[in-house]
This record gives sequence, structure tokens and C-alpha cells, in this order.
Amino acid sequence: MELDYDFFSIDTGGKQPKQGRILISEPFLRDTYFKRSIVFLTEHNKEGTIGFVLNKPVHTSLNEVFEDFPVTEVKVSLGGPVGTNTIHYLHTMGDIIPKSVQVYKNIFWGGDFNAVKTLINTGKLDETQIKFFIGYSGWKPKQLENEISENSWLVVELEPEVIMRDPDENIWKEILQKLGTKYKMWADFPENPGMN
Repeated sequence: MELDYDFFSIDTGGKQPKQGRILISEPFLRDTYFKRSIVFLTEHNKEGTIGFVLNKPVHTSLNEVFEDFPVTEVKVSLGGPVGTNTIHYLHTMGDIIPKSVQVYKNIFWGGDFNAVKTLINTGKLDETQIKFFIGYSGWKPKQLENEISENSWLVVELEPEVIMRDPDENIWKEILQKLGTKYKMWADFPENPGMN
């Protein structure tokens, strides 16, 4: 009996990568950084693509990264393999953090770091409003499109509250389970099929 779809092919539904969209890695991607990952795209243009992995939390605090940083419950994630000596952040504060750039609905990228520290110090910014990343994910021009054509990534859109939630390794599976039969099968596929 033949299936009416190819288990390994990705149907993007016409969705192409663009700022504010999400990349979901296919379940067999072996790349250390991108294995079973969800990446939020903050920039996509003729110069390339930048994004941040949403589901790779690291067990370190911002106080360990920055000595003079205020004590906070905000989690830190591994944003990707590029610039792992840099820190980046997404937030929902808009112009309250000067020089930040709106990248999707009410999600903003970057901005004045001293303003971020002050807002956290005064209790006006908490873990529901900001996400920090060590490093970022980057693609050269057309590189991401090539990876998508090779069925490495599914392109979707998510609501801001899902994007801004705590970095959770289970989100990859949760989102796939909501995308239909084939992707539910992806979500349930074991990480190491040879171990079953």
C-alpha cells in the first residue's frame, strides 16, 4: 500500500522564510546546534538571514555572564553557533528600550543594554517580557533557501506568546503535533531510531 505523501518531504504551504517567521528543523537533522530546534527569524534579506534558537536553554544565569548584571529569573538560551561570545535579546517593551527594532507584532530585538539593566533592577522588566541568547543563527544569502529546498526546515508562523515563553526543549514536539498527521509523526519519531 502506498502513502499519499512523502514522509521526508516538507510542504511549506507556500510559506517562505521572512522576518518574524519560525523555522522548525526536520527530525533527522544531525547538526548539533539545530537538532530538533525552533528558530525565530529576526532578519531575512538579500544580505542573509539572522535568527535565534528558541528551545536550547543553557544552565547559566546572566549574573555569571555579566558581573554587574542585576539578579533576575530571566533564562538564557543558546541562540546559535555564530558569535557565541555575544549576547542578544528579544523583548516586548518596544520604545521603552531605546534603539530596539520591531521584528514581529509586539516583539523587538536589541536596544540599549543599560536601559535593560535599569528596567530589570527596578522590577519593570521580567522573564515574561525578555529572552536572552548567547550567540545567534546566521545564513549567507540563499543558504537558507537551499536548506529549505533540501527539506531541512519547515517554515511556520507562531503567536508572540509562544515565541516569548520560557526556553523549553519540548516546544519542538508540541508545535509539530499541532501541524497535522505527518508532522505529528515527526514529533513522535525517536531521536535515535536504532535504539528502538
